[in-house]
Amino acid sequence: MNRKVLYLCFYAAFASCVMASAYGQQQRLPQMKVSFQSRSAHGTISAGADAAAQLPQFNYTVISSRDGNSYSGVMVGDDPFTTSGSVNVPTELVPVILNIGGTVMDPTVPDTHCLGGRVPDTVIQQSPMFSAAKFVFGHTNVGTTQYIDAFQRANFFAVENRVSFHTTLGLNILDPVLVNVPAADGATFASGLFVGGCPGGVFATVDINFFAPLVEGQILPSLVAQGKVNPGTFPIFVIYSTGMTVGPPGNLKKCCVGGFHSALLASNGAAQTFSILDFDATGVFGEGGLDTAIMSHEVGEWMDDPIGNNPTPAWGHTGQVGGCQNNLEVGDPLTGNLVPNVTLNGFTYHLQELAFFSWFYGAPSIAVNGMFSDNGTFTGDAGPVCTTK
Repeated sequence: MNRKVLYLCFYAAFASCVMASAYGQQQRLPQMKVSFQSRSAHGTISAGADAAAQLPQFNYTVISSRDGNSYSGVMVGDDPFTTSGSVNVPTELVPVILNIGGTVMDPTVPDTHCLGGRVPDTVIQQSPMFSAAKFVFGHTNVGTTQYIDAFQRANFFAVENRVSFHTTLGLNILDPVLVNVPAADGATFASGLFVGGCPGGVFATVDINFFAPLVEGQILPSLVAQGKVNPGTFPIFVIYSTGMTVGPPGNLKKCCVGGFHSALLASNGAAQTFSILDFDATGVFGEGGLDTAIMSHEVGEWMDDPIGNNPTPAWGHTGQVGGCQNNLEVGDPLTGNLVPNVTLNGFTYHLQELAFFSWFYGAPSIAVNGMFSDNGTFTGDAGPVCTTK
């Protein structure tokens, strides 16, 4: 199904899960990975009552200085090259409750172990993904706004009207969805067994081959049929402290997919974009996978590459990409890297660093301060076209 996943590494495997040996020594499992995934539009969904609805979007064409070729794509929002408009995209947050063998992973109830009694769903709502915070990239204030809007403003800083150009998310909370996970498709672990895992918490896994088709084939179509989402909105399905394995959930060598963004084609040909992602509070993936780090990766990629197929010169061997990749996935080159933490409402949030437009297509950069990523990790563009698989 042409799925590209975001893989984050477990920064250490089991810390105290002892496997008996003749000498009583501890054995560590191999490092696991968690990934982000983007998928091109696939399948068909009834467009429902809002068949004419579409996301606000603009087309771009650029000649890459990396290979001299012309590339065209589409992004969410107003065109920064020709307008100074402000766009607000209706965004549905859909909490998904997973019942895994009687252990319930519920983002709508307080977590006394890993979140100090906070409700994950509330923490998400109050995060800089949906609430305004001050963002400074390279010592330049790009505004007090949501994180992905700040990134996009910085992305086209040299060409857009910085006073009024915004692309924000208008949050709409939908009712939770309960999924009873078959025994063969889910597993749970004490998070304290992992290095960095919070004591007393639970980390779960669910097979992506069970869960993703369920969302795409049943849950999302049901919400469309009820008129709760449409191709003009962006539903985000949030699971809690649960990684998606690529295969049996007990095989931690295949862990984990942290999230992906994708699209189904509506019956009128419009694309119903959506994302499925994990809000992790356990710490088993290290800081690079905590709380809104995964969400910032996926939402940033959705905004700049909503269908997952905006073409670029091939790049690779950075972030989660070991070989070559040739699309505008702004999170993949920097998976695990963070911008400075943001504290709102007494909670410290983690947000992933994202690569700018000019990193993919080549110097000179049109981003803020001539940068190539929003925390300055990349000091130049992606370089020669990637050829090594």
